[in-house]
Amino acid sequence: MNAHQNIQSLIDNIGESIIGQRKLVERLVLVLLADGNFLLEGLPGLAKTKAIKSLAKELNCGLSRIQFTPDLLPSDITGTEIYQPDSDEKFIFQKGPIFSNLILADEINRAPAKVQSALLEAMEERQVSVAGSTYPMEDLFMVMATQNPVEQEGTYPLPEAQMDRFIMHVIIDYPDDDSELQIIRLNRQESGHAKKKEKKEKLSPETVFQARKEIADIKISESMERYIVDIISATRRPEKYSKELAEWIDFGASPRGSIAIDKACRTHAWMEGKDFVSPDNIRAVVHDCLRHRLILSYEATAQSIKPDQVIDEILKLVAVAG
Repeated sequence: MNAHQNIQSLIDNIGESIIGQRKLVERLVLVLLADGNFLLEGLPGLAKTKAIKSLAKELNCGLSRIQFTPDLLPSDITGTEIYQPDSDEKFIFQKGPIFSNLILADEINRAPAKVQSALLEAMEERQVSVAGSTYPMEDLFMVMATQNPVEQEGTYPLPEAQMDRFIMHVIIDYPDDDSELQIIRLNRQESGHAKKKEKKEKLSPETVFQARKEIADIKISESMERYIVDIISATRRPEKYSKELAEWIDFGASPRGSIAIDKACRTHAWMEGKDFVSPDNIRAVVHDCLRHRLILSYEATAQSIKPDQVIDEILKLVAVAG
């Protein structure tokens, strides 16, 4: 099979155990192919952790799970230098769990900001600096963070600088009734003594790298590039489009927002089997790429306006460049 067929097979395999959340599975794989980081938000019990573990199970690579708690320290993530009196090098760096391929940062907003910020350098620059030395990450590296809704007790909002480093922020909700029925049956099957399925061959990292090479060749016209820029511009200078939009937005998306949309829409086009980006590919990813990058005004919050509603309005007002 070629890279595209292998990736579709990967999505199908994960989907067998994550029922009713097809979009979540597709977004998870999309971010992996786009070489980004993934933030997943949803209420407890919606298979956030299971989805990420299922991805690791299908890939021939390492997985580190970090359970974020209020008493976690930055060194618990990055690692620390340990004194070795009998060694020529008195201090030896012991790597932390961040040094793996897939990093599951579970309930990331249960820890305070200084602990969350321990991930910043690794997420952006793919390296960790400790005591004046720099340690590179693996070639295949992805931080997949889960968080509970910020309204829940015992959570800390993620710093804007860290939110900006996630290429996508995906929000999931309860599955429909038919999917719920399938979940019950699947759980009964998994917890019982059902005959185990034959082990499938895991997908190699080389397949992911090959897919990334093909994605890099996806064509995106200047008009599509202009469309992305115009969408980002509407978040920064909303008064050009409507008075209502200007009242809703305090701060717009950074250049990381436009880079995220560019990566995500080209990956989305490739996953659909196309060799070019269309407006539909951009619209398909723009909510997940921007909802965590907009800082809404007090007026918008008072009216219970959500980022997705603001993005919907932007898409209505911004025309595709001719």
